[in-house]
Amino acid sequence: MSFPANLPSDSVVFDVVVVGSCMTDLVSYTPRLPKAGETIHGHKFFIGFGGKGANQCIQAARLGAKSAMVSKVGKDSFGDNYIENFKSNGVSTVYVGQTDEASTGVAPITVNDEAKTIFNPAPAVADLDPEFYKETDVFCCNETEAEILTGIEVSNVDHAGKAGSILLEKGCCSVIITLGAEGSVLMSLDKRTPHYIPTRKVKAVDTTGAGDSFVGALAFYMAHYPCMELDEMSRRACDIASVSVQSQGTQASYPYRAQLPQELF
Repeated sequence: MSFPANLPSDSVVFDVVVVGSCMTDLVSYTPRLPKAGETIHGHKFFIGFGGKGANQCIQAARLGAKSAMVSKVGKDSFGDNYIENFKSNGVSTVYVGQTDEASTGVAPITVNDEAKTIFNPAPAVADLDPEFYKETDVFCCNETEAEILTGIEVSNVDHAGKAGSILLEKGCCSVIITLGAEGSVLMSLDKRTPHYIPTRKVKAVDTTGAGDSFVGALAFYMAHYPCMELDEMSRRACDIASVSVQSQGTQASYPYRAQLPQELF
């Protein structure tokens, strides 16, 4: 894998840098899930851009963060299209490589001491390296990921609080557990009592990528409003994610700053 020769100088500063995956979504809409060996008729199909890292990076960029992606795509039409998608959304692709020898990979990134980090453990593994808990500013996971990491079934706010306490014991500074339509729960070493943040009730059309919308929005607020309390950042990120579920698609549903109430900024 090789990167372009014209890499930015050390003077270039990004608000948000995402290390993660780029995936092409092949989305089929069907009346129900097929049974094993069954073929059923679908009523809609589309190809879109996805991948957790790319989704988060796109959402942060659409809100106005100067964003860059660190990833790898193939030397094929999907890879070419993805690079153009980043560019059209204002995301720097100088660190996006292309290869014909391997699939897209994820690599660690070194940032300066002033950079804040969010760790989204997806897909979660029970034997996650302990350093991931300790070396991140905000540990953000959903209910399923929290259960895998802690052994606590998370089906309500109280369960999320118990799982959050275990994650703090593992070394996390701050923990956000997202609960889908129910909002999120925030805990930190300074505020160990679970803080519940409800979300606005909306009519959901497609929840695909809502968690990534939340994390991307959270990254935007951490970069642009560093003095804002984390619970307020989380509340606003929940509001933005609730907008994304009202439209179909993943990145296609992510709102631009101009489409959102300006009190969010």
